[in-house]
This record gives sequence, structure tokens and C-alpha cells, in this order.
Amino acid sequence: MTINPVFTDATPIAAIDAEQQFRADVLAGLSAQQKFLSAKYFYDAAGSDLFEAITRQPEYYPTRTEIGILDKQGAEIAATLPARANLVEFGSGSTAKVRRLLVHLPDLAAYVPVDVSESFLRSEANALAIDFPQLAIAPVAADFTRAFTLPDGLSHGAVAGFFPGSTIGNFEPPQAAHLLAHFGRVLGRGATLIIGVDLVKEKAVLDAAYDDAAGVTAAFNRNLLVRIQRELGADIDLNAFAHRAFFNVAASRIEMHLVSRIAHTVTVAGRAFRFEAGETIHTENSYKYTIDRFRDLAAEAGWTPRAVWTDSEALFSIHALVRS
Repeated sequence: MTINPVFTDATPIAAIDAEQQFRADVLAGLSAQQKFLSAKYFYDAAGSDLFEAITRQPEYYPTRTEIGILDKQGAEIAATLPARANLVEFGSGSTAKVRRLLVHLPDLAAYVPVDVSESFLRSEANALAIDFPQLAIAPVAADFTRAFTLPDGLSHGAVAGFFPGSTIGNFEPPQAAHLLAHFGRVLGRGATLIIGVDLVKEKAVLDAAYDDAAGVTAAFNRNLLVRIQRELGADIDLNAFAHRAFFNVAASRIEMHLVSRIAHTVTVAGRAFRFEAGETIHTENSYKYTIDRFRDLAAEAGWTPRAVWTDSEALFSIHALVRS
């Protein structure tokens, strides 16, 4: 069965307010000493399509490796969840990964995908309902990083969480700890959280994963400028910017930047921003953890490590945590 989407206090703001927020964030980012743009703005329709294309590139290991772990260890991972649980997926997007758990959870009380896009939620929930007709599906249209309430009418059983994809790596470590604590407040004491975490590995492997030979990640990065040009009427020479991605060993993170090839000026919402040749816009971080470092981070946020699964090459990890 499919339950109608639930709208909470964290329901996405009206389109006009979203545009105003986008403009404000872009202006603030380009005004900073180290210019930056928020990675959350990558995912317009074109950006989402480009990211799906990234996941199919031979250099990009995270998606296929995590799915491989779920395929091989799915039954064991599912067994860490309480019987008759309500499973909340934060930033659900595609159902490709959760399906690999659902096949091992025939007694799941309900699946609660949480995402900002109502239309995408409806589409994915309806498709999932066809393949899992006995499963109660209660989509929640909300920003999972902000306070939101779970829908009424769920089973009174345990609540568990699912956060695949190593999205946790896109947050600065203090922010990641804050997000994990937030998940704990949403799910409640004693809850289990299944979370994907990318691991530290050879720099060459990481550099290639974020700068594929086909140039798909480069197009994904530059699409931020295309979006700013389209939605904010910006005067931007798209050819004046190049993609750069590299593993910052000291910070244990991939950094993505847009690099100005030449000295020039960009105009957004009537404001001019000067770029020198070689100056960058920092667009994304993706932190990589050791297993012990992530467990320490989770413990700081009130979670107790229970189990961890990795692939044979130790490229990626999936953790089961229990709320203390």
C-alpha cells in the first residue's frame, strides 16, 4: 500500500522562497574570500541525471561497491534491524539500495522515505509499491537535515534508519556528528542506523573517481554554473571555468573546485565578482574515513557501533549503529 506523502514543518518552502534562498546562498558564497557554492545545489534535474551517469563510470567505485556489499551481505545487515521495524531512509532518492534490504525484511512494519522532492517521492513510492504490495510506504516531504516529524499511524514498533551512499562524507566532521545526533533524535533511543561510509584508500584511486576520463564529473561540477546562469540570469562565461578534483591527504577529503582559466568578471543578480586566473570556487568536499575514525565520530554523536561490513578490497563500508 502507498500512504499519501506527509508534509511536516520542514516541508520545502515555496518555489519563490527557494529561488530567493538560492540567490542569497550564491551571492554569499561568491562574496567569500575563498569563493564557494553549496553542493546541495548540484541536484537540479540535469545535475541528478549527470550524477546517475557518474555512478556508471568505471572509475567511480562507491555506488557499485556499496550495492555489492548490500547484495552479498544484505541478509546479515537486515538481521541487525528489530522485527516489525519502521524503516526511515534519510534523503531517499532512488530506491535501488533499499530494495536490497527490503527483500530480507518481509515483516517490516513500514518504509518511510524522506526527501525534499515530493514528485520524486511519489514516483519512487508508487514504483516500490508495485514490487512490495504488502509494504506500508509513508513518504515524508522534508529536508532530512532539519527537524521533521514522522507520520502518524505508523506501527508502535521499533524505528530504524537507513542512510546509504556515503552522503555523510559531504559534511564537515563536526557537522556530520551534528547530523548523526539529529538522526538519533528523530529515530529515538535504542534505534538502529545503517549507514554507508566511504573509506580512505590510495590517492590515485580517489582522484580518478572524481575526475573520470569521460568528463562526466566535470560536466556535473560545471552544471552548477549552468544552473546559476539559467535561474538567476547570471552573466557567466562557462568556458572560463575548468573542473578540478583531488584528494587532500591532510584533511582526508576529496575537494572539488571550479577553476577560473583567466582573469575575468562574473555578474549575478546585478553584482559583479572578480576572478583572477587560477582562482577557484570550492563546490564540494567528500570526507573519507577509516573504520575506527568513523566509529569514534558516531560515538561522539551518541551512537554505539554494532557491526561493519566492507568489500574485499576495503574500498567502502556499511555500519550498523545503535542509539545509546
